[in-house]
Amino acid sequence: MKKLIVLLTISTLSSSAIAQETSWFESLKNLVGLGDTPEQSLVSKTPAKQGTDGLVDMLTSSLNVNADQAAGGMGAIFNYVKDNVSTEQFSQLANSIPGVEGLVSQMPDISKLNSGASDGLGGLLEQASQYSDSLKSINNVKKQFEALGLKPEMISNFIATAQSYLDTEQGQQAKKILTDGLGKLLG
Repeated sequence: MKKLIVLLTISTLSSSAIAQETSWFESLKNLVGLGDTPEQSLVSKTPAKQGTDGLVDMLTSSLNVNADQAAGGMGAIFNYVKDNVSTEQFSQLANSIPGVEGLVSQMPDISKLNSGASDGLGGLLEQASQYSDSLKSINNVKKQFEALGLKPEMISNFIATAQSYLDTEQGQQAKKILTDGLGKLLG
């Protein structure tokens, strides 16, 4: 009799709307009280648990960029942060969001790009970056975005998305370090 009840429950769940949202096995576990509690579900969706994969997914879906562009762009931004906070702060950030160092390694190498003068504000930034390390760092992020096929104007969109991704109770410390490290880039 118990087997029949379990089989009927499984067949009902597998054809229901609940089964389409979650796997039938998860639905069955929830039905008998063995599923995750709401607190456990929340914890599994925090930035610390998802790491940079969740951030890259969020960037690709919200900014209409591909995964390589998302990873490389965030790598450039995290590298900028790394250069503008203490080693201890960056370690805290990297511990809060597993995979940050991996993103930094995916930023484009711009060392071989032609650094000739361009027109307009880009050319002015190129000229000014020769005299200021801070402006040089900002110009490097701009060039890295361009190397990825992204417009420099998207830098602020990447930053806003990253801050939104970290806008959880568990992500507040990482968000503060990110924002502090981006001080000059944010203007």
